[in-house]
Amino acid sequence: MNLPNSLTVFRIFLIPLLIVVLLTRFPSKEFIGVAIFLAAALTDWLDGYVARRRQQITTFGTWLDPVADKLLVTSAFIALVEMGLAPAWMVATTLPLETPLQ
Repeated sequence: MNLPNSLTVFRIFLIPLLIVVLLTRFPSKEFIGVAIFLAAALTDWLDGYVARRRQQITTFGTWLDPVADKLLVTSAFIALVEMGLAPAWMVATTLPLETPLQ
């Protein structure tokens, strides 16, 4: 397991934390949720940068990175629907449908 793959796995572990923060009632939960989402987005950029820079591109990472991205975005969208901040029809039409193998 190299650093880029570890960052991708870390991003996947941030998803449940994001969901819990967004769906729990406490003051300024939206700001903390945005901070978690931005941290996950930063790890997305960083794992790609490090993988290319150190030439550590692996088959596992090539497969897992898009899966982690789709899980993060889909989870955030579903949480926004549950919070009443986005209509379900809009989220359903914008969810990423392609598979990482395309």
